Amino acid sequence: MFGGRQGFPTQKAYHAKRMDKVIATCAEAVKDIPSGASIAVGGFGLNGIPFHLIQALLEQGATDLVTVSNNCGVDGWGLGVLLDAKRIKRTTGSYVGENREFERQYLQGELEVELVPQGTLAERLRAGGCGIPAFYTPAGVGTQVADGGLPWRHNPDGSIAKESPKKETRTFDGIDYVLERGIVCDFALVRASIGDRTGNLIFAKSTRNFNPLCAMAGKITIAEVEELVEPGEIDPQDVHLQGIFVQRVVRVGTEGKRIERVTTRKKAQ
Repeated sequence: MFGGRQGFPTQKAYHAKRMDKVIATCAEAVKDIPSGASIAVGGFGLNGIPFHLIQALLEQGATDLVTVSNNCGVDGWGLGVLLDAKRIKRTTGSYVGENREFERQYLQGELEVELVPQGTLAERLRAGGCGIPAFYTPAGVGTQVADGGLPWRHNPDGSIAKESPKKETRTFDGIDYVLERGIVCDFALVRASIGDRTGNLIFAKSTRNFNPLCAMAGKITIAEVEELVEPGEIDPQDVHLQGIFVQRVVRVGTEGKRIERVTTRKKAQ
C-alpha cells in the first residue's frame, strides 16, 4: 500500500493527507462552537488576536460564552465585538482597562469577571494544556487573590453578588504558596504568522504571547494563520507550537491588523 508504486500513494503522502487540518473558511471552522462553550483566546492587547475567528463567531451567533484571555479586546474590536453583542457571560483575564463596555457590564451585573495575576494566568493555561490539574505559586499570597473576597459579579445596584472563594495555601521551606487550578477550555482561538497543514505554528515576535498557551489549553484549537505552508517546509527547530495541540487551521492573510496605540516621533524642525 505504501510502496510508492504507480497508482499507490507513498507513506509520507498518505499520512500528510490524513493529518491535513486545513479548513476553508473561518465560518466553517467555528460553526460547531455551541452557546455556553468555554474558549481560550490568544493575543495581548490587540497584538496577535485571532480577530477573523472572533468575527466569524460573532456572525455564527453563539451566546453565554465563557472566555479566558489576557484582556477582553477594546470597544468594537477583538473580543470587544462579542461583549458589545452581549455574547460573553463570564471572562477570566489579567487586564481589562481598555474597554468601556466591559466596565459598564461588569459594574451593572451583566458580566462575571475573574481577575488573575498575569503570570498566574499564563501558568494556569500551560498547566491545563500539560495535564497538570493544579500548582502552587507565591503570587497573590496575603491578598484577596488567595484570601477570597474579590468581586466576581455585581448586582445592578452596585453591591457584590458573587465573590471569589478562599484558596488553599501551604508553606514550603518557610514560604507561603497558594494553590491555583489549571485551565482547560472547550475551544481555543489563536493567531499565528505561519502554519502548516498539520498544525505546526510559528508566531512572529510579540505575537508569541498568550497564543501558544491558549492553544495548549483548548480541547479543540483553531488557528488562523497569515501564511499557510506544506508539511516539512517549517524546520522542526523553528516550530513554536507543535501540531498535536492544533485541530483546525484557516489561512486568513495579513489584512486587517490594527495598532493599539500609534506613537510617532515629532517632526524635526
